[in-house]
Amino acid sequence: MLAFLLGAAAAAQQPAVSPAIRALHERLLVLDTHLDTPVNLGRPGWNFAQRHSFTDDISQIDLPRMKEGGLDGGFFVIYTQQGPLTAEGYAAAKAHAWRREAWIRAMVRQLPNEMELAFTPDDARRIAAKGKRAVFQSIENSYPLGPTVATMKDFYDVGVRLAGPVHNGDNQFADATKGGKRTWGGLSSLGREWVKEANRLGILVDLSHSSDETVDQVLELSKAPVILSHSGPRALYDSPRNLDDARIKKIAAKGGVIQVNSVFLAPMDDRPERDKLSGQWESLEDASPREAREAGQAWARLEATKTANPVTFDRFMESLLYVLKLVGPDHVGIGMDWDGGGGLIGMNDISGLPRITAALKKAGYSDADVAKIWSGNLLRALGEAQRLATK
Repeated sequence: MLAFLLGAAAAAQQPAVSPAIRALHERLLVLDTHLDTPVNLGRPGWNFAQRHSFTDDISQIDLPRMKEGGLDGGFFVIYTQQGPLTAEGYAAAKAHAWRREAWIRAMVRQLPNEMELAFTPDDARRIAAKGKRAVFQSIENSYPLGPTVATMKDFYDVGVRLAGPVHNGDNQFADATKGGKRTWGGLSSLGREWVKEANRLGILVDLSHSSDETVDQVLELSKAPVILSHSGPRALYDSPRNLDDARIKKIAAKGGVIQVNSVFLAPMDDRPERDKLSGQWESLEDASPREAREAGQAWARLEATKTANPVTFDRFMESLLYVLKLVGPDHVGIGMDWDGGGGLIGMNDISGLPRITAALKKAGYSDADVAKIWSGNLLRALGEAQRLATK
């Protein structure tokens, strides 16, 4: 199991794809909707331009591995852990979110010949055509907005184009799938204003982590398509983080997209020592390189006995193909939760992404279908949200 986390060395051991598949993958615009990499950007001494490995510093994405895996960009996540719904809690969350947003922009500024901020679908296509990586920004958990939706415009102004109302735990806007008590029975009154403001601005709504009731109410209220940025089918694994077939079909019928995750497809290892290490992940942004390396090595030792996420590449493809069969190739994408718990046995970081293209072709999907899955569907939904906002 340790090979699951051996970074660059293990990447070289991953099954090779044919030259024809590699050429196709390089021609495609390849985007992922949930990159938790900002958790690493503030670490002292951590450089996105350098190659890293999970066992060295608990990372799965950097610029060298983006190039190796043919990942042209995606949504870099401004994630905030849920805290108390108090003035102090809101203030701390807001400061945290703005710090992460600043790290994303600093990463782009430091690599002007390699990366560029993206705000529209056309931006992503233009940036990729120049051989650069397109950096969208998203919000996971709108808790930092505080007891108002007015601050959503502030994040929009710096580039946020995708946002989810909740993470783990109910907040001022809505109920979550995990850690919540169904406080509102879906959306709160403020949450309804949140949906309207996202529609007004042209921010695409992300319903991953939202409770079933929240999903239902957003679908009724939103004038624009919505997506799941990193979720899967409950029919394959009964986790609250996955969605049932009926709701997946409703999202597709509204023009939305299900970005299939690499987690919640098998029981996770939740030993106490694992939980303790998981809790340290967020604080690693303040860790020294030595402390980060020690945390990575401790995680690797646990992986040697039992992997945290016992999902194989074949199991992930089973999930992806299930959703494709359910709603068709016009409503499916990929959001694997890299640097946030994602990754597979057999594909330990983003350097292995061409394997997905190979598996989709083997399953009989056309080049045009694969292009939709890797980015076309996502950009269509984002473009529609922006068009309706302009209208």
